[in-house]
Amino acid sequence: MLETTESDPPVANRLLAALPADEYRRLFPGLKEIALNYGENIYERGEIIRYVYFPGSGIISLLAAVEERATLEVGIVGKEGIVGIALFLGVNRSTNSAIVQGAGFAMRMKAADFLTECRNGGSLPNILRRYTHSMLAQVSQSAVCYRFHPVEARLARWLLMTSDRMETDDFPVTQEFLSNMLGVRREAVNKSAGSLQQQELISYSRGNLSIIDQANLEKAACLCYGIIRDEEKSFPAS
Repeated sequence: MLETTESDPPVANRLLAALPADEYRRLFPGLKEIALNYGENIYERGEIIRYVYFPGSGIISLLAAVEERATLEVGIVGKEGIVGIALFLGVNRSTNSAIVQGAGFAMRMKAADFLTECRNGGSLPNILRRYTHSMLAQVSQSAVCYRFHPVEARLARWLLMTSDRMETDDFPVTQEFLSNMLGVRREAVNKSAGSLQQQELISYSRGNLSIIDQANLEKAACLCYGIIRDEEKSFPAS
């Protein structure tokens, strides 16, 4: 685990923070802090992966194509992870698109520098393998959720996962965005959000959403939320 001194830059991303101090300092010159702007495309589907991103705050959604103009969220990456993990697995093109869901910042690294570090025999590959397991657990549990659970419970899960990564109960989100995230029509999103609002679990107005009763929102969510949360809490410890 990285131990910093007063002269060290802060390490917000959990993967980078898990590195031994000497390995992080070796990695640091190749990292560039960039802003993550809400709605910004990080990757398009099929695009060559030229950079990997270690979010320090904010959220990036991974979207799979359903039809030509339809997408479904298959993963959420915050400061616990990395966007561009396919590169580590030997794939140089993104099979999903990646879009900023919550504004923040990330440390960006060139693909070539990242791969060089992965081959240096340090701790990074082991950390990335453990993260890959965590991401696969999220994706597989989300697939179960989409198949078997009602929209309202899925929406509650999604809001809680977003709040955990953003570390705030207030964030911007549109019905169109939620429709794409959950793979349902906007009418279904409107009905489910309206129900959660009537139960005084959330407040939603003009594209801004606030969680006002997290404890009961967790009760409204499906069990998938707890399974994903507990897996991510165990990371990056082996």
